[in-house]
Amino acid sequence: MRTKTLKKNKINVVTLGCSKNIYDSEVLMGQLKANKKDVVHEEEGNIVVINTCGFIANAKEESVNTILEYVEKKEAGAVDKVFVTGCLSERYKPDLQKEIPDVDAYFGTSELPNLLKALGADYKHELIGERLTTTPKNYAYLKIAEGCDRPCSFCAIPIMRGKHRSKPIADLVTEAEKLAAKGVKELILIAQDLTYYGLDLYKKRNLAELLEELVKVDGIEWIRLHYAFPTGFPMDVLDVMKREPKVCNYLDIPLQHISDAILKSMRRGTTQAKTTKLLTEFRAAVPEMTIRTTLIVGYPGETEEDFQTLKAWVAAMRFERLGCFTYSHEENTHAYTLTDDVPEAVKQDRANEIMELQSQISWELNQEKIGQTFKCIIDRKEGNYFVGRTEFDSPDVDNEVLIDATKHYLKQGAFANITITDAADFDLYGEPAV
Repeated sequence: MRTKTLKKNKINVVTLGCSKNIYDSEVLMGQLKANKKDVVHEEEGNIVVINTCGFIANAKEESVNTILEYVEKKEAGAVDKVFVTGCLSERYKPDLQKEIPDVDAYFGTSELPNLLKALGADYKHELIGERLTTTPKNYAYLKIAEGCDRPCSFCAIPIMRGKHRSKPIADLVTEAEKLAAKGVKELILIAQDLTYYGLDLYKKRNLAELLEELVKVDGIEWIRLHYAFPTGFPMDVLDVMKREPKVCNYLDIPLQHISDAILKSMRRGTTQAKTTKLLTEFRAAVPEMTIRTTLIVGYPGETEEDFQTLKAWVAAMRFERLGCFTYSHEENTHAYTLTDDVPEAVKQDRANEIMELQSQISWELNQEKIGQTFKCIIDRKEGNYFVGRTEFDSPDVDNEVLIDATKHYLKQGAFANITITDAADFDLYGEPAV
């Protein structure tokens, strides 16, 4: 009778969902590496940890399908153990345990020590800022807070992530220094709501002070702000953005809608007039600023008039960057008590209309960049192109600058001055400045 080979365990971490999940996977991997575990990200391994997303229907479906895929591999003997963590597991653990019992264990978003224990590792409290980064070496996400206190009717994040909890400035500076030592040049600050940063720890909105400390970190050249909230925005952040060259003239501020009736039902705490005034103040304070926003169409009760109000406003505001999602009816949210009365086909048509409008706006704004020279970070080489970004563009969601690699050589992970020679709706083409 053959005995089983005594092979060394390799832990494969699979990440689904947003940048906050990427960050959590990196922390998990850093802990495992400190415990002398062999850990990889989305490669082959006999032990699999799936970090799931539970935000909206499509993300939940992808997470469930991924779990089922690895359970099948386990049954076939290709992997030995499957563990599930993250938002889906936090939100639906009892259901998942019942429906997919072949998973070895499920863990919520705040159960990292328990997950590590199941993987034969100890949680090391002293590992401030120790992560195994999975992004290109030149940029990394820096999660400055966890959870959210906002009451938005459509959002399940507080259910999955809990109340807002800021990280101390000193810890974030330490983490930034360690990332810089590894060659990271760009920090992308993330949280469910950046604008709430510090209220729990310092009894005031303290994002500006955090930025003042982070710009002092040697090696960090760009700091980018993701996921701000329009109510209670700390305007002193704009003073820092204007004054400090390291803080990118860029702000990701999801606005979701603009019809007053929909904003009220969404419990956003603002109006069309207040939102428009805020954006006008942004433009006045930092004229060079690129604003990225995201919108939701097909929310319960959204009439054709509400949608036309939104569409006209998008045309008037001319956002540099914009994404549009169809409403997802999520259990245990306030909006779940409403009737999901906009047909799926109408939701999709409305989203397509917004994105067609935005595509034209983006094309027109990009034409204005032809002939200009921008400092770009070179993220990667893809096919016959080096792919870079300006300070006005975030990875994966925004414009990319494509440089012909058959004619020019650029160092990946380094900055280069690129002159824009052509532009499409969501891509720029350029060559190194002479």
